[in-house]
Amino acid sequence: MTTTPLTPARFAAMTLLLAVLFVAELSLGSVAIPLAAVFDVLSGGAAHPVWRDIVLGFRLPRALNALCSGAALGVAGLLLQTLFRNPLADPFVLGIVHGARLGCALLVAIAGVAGNALLLRFGLTGDIGLALASVAGSVAVLALLAGLSRRVGTVTLLIIGLMLGYLAIGLISASMHFIDETQARAFKAWDDASFAGATRQQLQILVPGVLAGLLAGGLLVKPLNGLLLGERYAASMGMRVTLVKRGALLVTAWLSGLVTAFCGPVAFLGLVAAQVARALMRSADHRVLLPAAGLAGAVLGLAADLVLHLPWSRHVFHLNAVIGLVGAPVALLLLYRTRALH
Repeated sequence: MTTTPLTPARFAAMTLLLAVLFVAELSLGSVAIPLAAVFDVLSGGAAHPVWRDIVLGFRLPRALNALCSGAALGVAGLLLQTLFRNPLADPFVLGIVHGARLGCALLVAIAGVAGNALLLRFGLTGDIGLALASVAGSVAVLALLAGLSRRVGTVTLLIIGLMLGYLAIGLISASMHFIDETQARAFKAWDDASFAGATRQQLQILVPGVLAGLLAGGLLVKPLNGLLLGERYAASMGMRVTLVKRGALLVTAWLSGLVTAFCGPVAFLGLVAAQVARALMRSADHRVLLPAAGLAGAVLGLAADLVLHLPWSRHVFHLNAVIGLVGAPVALLLLYRTRALH
């Protein structure tokens, strides 16, 4: 597993693009803020109070969310593609995000029926409870997919993931009958997917949680490279294959669940980020691919959110629509190539 001489330069270019997009997120919008003023706000210097409120109160939390969530989904997409040996694997495509949605919906429904008093006994109210419910839903779908992956092919697994997603959507709709109209409207707003809705308190959970998940994923780099040589060969070299796969699945569920809990169901970003990383780095080495997928996901997340918040005369875009403009063609191309090989 070799890397090209251009790998450091490509990492540098992606990092520079990430920095440019991050600053653009803070500067551009319905109210344009000069770059000098943005840097003054970030450095604690003198700046117009209105600009300070816009940057620190709205744009900086949104940019941090897009960066962290994009990186998390990029790494999750890469892990899934490695584990299932499927270039189309993605938390959204395989129904994992829908499982996380269902976990959140069930928590909201339980709170609506039994009241918060029951949930308080188990510490399941608030943002931490929402994150745990979302991760639990991700784990449930991933466990089912992992069990089925040994018996079905690549395309069949995608279809199963799609069906599981539709099943989860149906169960979510059914659970909405047990909550009042105010809760239903709040859930619908969350279900549209956005990087702009997370509060500062939620970011205090999301950012450290994502960093912990990315660190755990980094610890799996060497075993993941071993899996590329085949499970039997990896086992003959002393690798505990089952333990490694379970660890990678848990990391994926953790990252996907956290992002879904605080951003809603973000589509296609993991698939596109992982494929961009492979195309740019031209390497199978996870020491290169894992950070590249994280960087690509962060860049895509910031770019998509920036497009949403440019000063359009009419705001008709949604986050998943912007990502889908790139993600759907990539998925169709990969599916065409997969079918062409069989």
